[in-house]
Amino acid sequence: MPESAIELRAMLEEGTNTLRRAGLAEPRRQALRIWSDLNQSSGAEALLGAAGTIQPNAAGRYRDSIHRRSAGEPLAHVTGWAGFRHLVIRSDRRALIPRPETEGLVDLLLERQRTGRVADIGTGTGCIALSLALEGRFERIVGLDRSAEALSLADTNRRLTGARVELMRADFCSALRDQSFDALISNPPYLTRDEYHRLDPAVRSWEPEMALVSGEDGLEATARLLDEGRRVLRPGGWLMVEVDCTRARAAARLASALGWVDTSVHTDLFDRERYLLARRSNRS
Repeated sequence: MPESAIELRAMLEEGTNTLRRAGLAEPRRQALRIWSDLNQSSGAEALLGAAGTIQPNAAGRYRDSIHRRSAGEPLAHVTGWAGFRHLVIRSDRRALIPRPETEGLVDLLLERQRTGRVADIGTGTGCIALSLALEGRFERIVGLDRSAEALSLADTNRRLTGARVELMRADFCSALRDQSFDALISNPPYLTRDEYHRLDPAVRSWEPEMALVSGEDGLEATARLLDEGRRVLRPGGWLMVEVDCTRARAAARLASALGWVDTSVHTDLFDRERYLLARRSNRS
């Protein structure tokens, strides 16, 4: 073996040990994921080729990524990739990392609406809007965000996936016309400021505060969506919002007080009350 070459098996073992010493869960799985994502290959391909050699520049990139992960940077930021439903998209600190819980919100909409016009409020990486574009038959999908940086990331993912999604910079529903959409979907901020300060540093130090904090009671963004959604949705249109599990029932009561009908709370894959669904009344 040339002295300049390094065996992949040894490189993966080194990465695993570094992550283990940092106290990270499943260090071997994470070490393998980092190598695979950096080289756009599968874990199986890496394991099959573990007896092969890699060049020093590839080893240097891998060691740097392992160091970043061991220092607490989120895995999706280290590799630059995140999975969401059927997508693998770019992820960095410009937007919230897509969570498995949010995938259930997409399912709930697709069960009720697969055509028409839908807006994703606070689109972030674009994961919700892009999934709807690829899995539904919608006439129009718009992803809105007040962050220009998040929209830039969403645009990268739109080009990567080839999905037909419009992107628009706007604060909540302010740029949308009256009764112009059949459904609104959103994973808005839903933490109080105190809860934000108690978050794990892996979240608080790396993901945008504006995507996490929602006033003193955690319901500010949800309340605004319930208010503005009445104007933007056609009569009978759906609003679907991800909420904090401790405030799901409070959000449902707020929706009912504002005149929404067919209000319901649904659980996520961890059996936590996570999603608020409501319809705009045909009479309002």
